[in-house]
Amino acid sequence: MSIFDGRRLDNTTFKLDIERMRRGWYTDKYFTNIATMLSALSKAGYTYRGDHHHLPPGLSPEGIAVGDIEVEMQWFTRRPGATLVVGVDKALTMLRHCTGYFNEHGEFVNTADHLQVWAVHDGTIVNGNGDPLNVRPVIRVRGRYRDFAILETPTLGILTRASRVATNVYETLIAARGKPVLFFPARFDVHEVQAADGYAYNIAVQRFNMDYASTLGPFVSTDAQGDWWGGAGGGTVAHAAIASFLGDTAEAMLAFAEVLPVSIPRIALVDFNNDCVGDSLLVCRKMFERYRALCEAGQPEEAERYRLYGVRLDTSGSLRDVSVPPLGDPQLDLGVNPRLVFLVRQALDTAWEGWDLPAEWHDRARAYCHSVRIVVSGGFNPEKIQRFERLKVPADIYAVGSSLFDNHGPTVTDFTADVVRIKVKGQWIDMAKVGRRALDNPDLERVW
Repeated sequence: MSIFDGRRLDNTTFKLDIERMRRGWYTDKYFTNIATMLSALSKAGYTYRGDHHHLPPGLSPEGIAVGDIEVEMQWFTRRPGATLVVGVDKALTMLRHCTGYFNEHGEFVNTADHLQVWAVHDGTIVNGNGDPLNVRPVIRVRGRYRDFAILETPTLGILTRASRVATNVYETLIAARGKPVLFFPARFDVHEVQAADGYAYNIAVQRFNMDYASTLGPFVSTDAQGDWWGGAGGGTVAHAAIASFLGDTAEAMLAFAEVLPVSIPRIALVDFNNDCVGDSLLVCRKMFERYRALCEAGQPEEAERYRLYGVRLDTSGSLRDVSVPPLGDPQLDLGVNPRLVFLVRQALDTAWEGWDLPAEWHDRARAYCHSVRIVVSGGFNPEKIQRFERLKVPADIYAVGSSLFDNHGPTVTDFTADVVRIKVKGQWIDMAKVGRRALDNPDLERVW
């Protein structure tokens, strides 16, 4: 699975569309064209007959069977700085099941065992400056090129996508300084990518825990995002649910608490009416009243259904919450801003003081209110999170969405694969295009 357990995932996890992948369905056509050409040249017994080869002096090109040429190819990213690599196991699974050729009877002959393959584990970090002459390869393959030429497109695709998501998550976790980051980007892409994205997120959480001696758990929003690693989606109440309860956030939460398993944290979405302070106070009071009544009725386990875990602020970036006095600065007034979070925290911490309670419930009520966490969402990215943390905003959990898919400037994580050597008459000869060269990575290990 990763550097964290030393195991590699296989096709029981990925469930590849093997038949169509073998036929180049997912491959850029120029790769299928070259594979077809090389196969035809091999069948015809073609040997190199050009005049402008780049072999070293003294090595004759005579008799070299280009159609059966063996190559050394390396896969790498040019993202500057650190890249958290994910997608290696799926790329290896593609090589394992789809390397080979179709014989004259239309039967696929798998030649994967003829390859020599080295790879890092998912969860490895590689560093670079963006220059392809100074990269750390994450996969290296030696073998007959025509047998795996068509796999360049899909292997690069999974490495690029998964590593980008994982690296973006990892940098967001660093910005959050160890606070939980909920993985909320599912709605911003097609559903087919959710399993890979959720796996990348989980690897990033594990890597952060390892690097920063943390104990964060993963929080994904769909079951599909947990498919590759055994996780499950979690969540509470949507705006649509509050609308179904006539805009009554408190009543929606009471119904949620009554019906849903106690294992699901009760997190109230409090921006529906654009009054995060008012709805936070109302939900907190209503939930506590039910909690107290059940405790006094001798039903402490049932009372736990009404323990308010948190409130989530999701105010639109075009709105100023009515709790926030206007200052005329969009960054200070609109959306989920630092002032709004401070106001909600202050209101929650003192809410119990206005409740009509017997003295023996004062301490428990105070603890109940102080334990309510604040979750913030809506337009959060590492820069916004860093600002919140720098200002010591009392946000406990960050819910982050589309920024985890960001792919511009420093977040571009595109992978490339290059042939850097060829095997000629038993010798491995450097044969990379200008601007590339064969490179090493001490984290590469022999796979097969």
